[in-house]
Amino acid sequence: MKQERLLDRREFTLAAALAVLSGVAITVSGCGSGSGSPTAPSSSSSTGGSEKVGAVGTNHGHTASVTSAQLTAGAALTLGIQGSSAHPHTVTLAAGDVAAIAAGQRVVKESSNDAGHSHTVTFN
Repeated sequence: MKQERLLDRREFTLAAALAVLSGVAITVSGCGSGSGSPTAPSSSSSTGGSEKVGAVGTNHGHTASVTSAQLTAGAALTLGIQGSSAHPHTVTLAAGDVAAIAAGQRVVKESSNDAGHSHTVTFN
């Protein structure tokens, strides 16, 4: 059985510095209360097509992505970001937010408050 190993402050700082130098966005933001074990957010990126994946602050299994079809449509939408977490959250994006994400601009939104906390989701 493989055990998860947590990074100490020095290792995290080194990993963050290397990520910055490689052009990856790191967003550190928090949950109001601890539910699950928080981790650093995943980076915001583009996957195979033009899907955009957001970085979820103080993440414990949530995933936020806007599909290529949603980006093309450009309409307002509400994303479910539950991912592998035991509880849901949603993020509401206005049509202008979707257009900005499609254009590669930075968009930062707060998720719904569920299970006593919320998350900051960053697309860029």
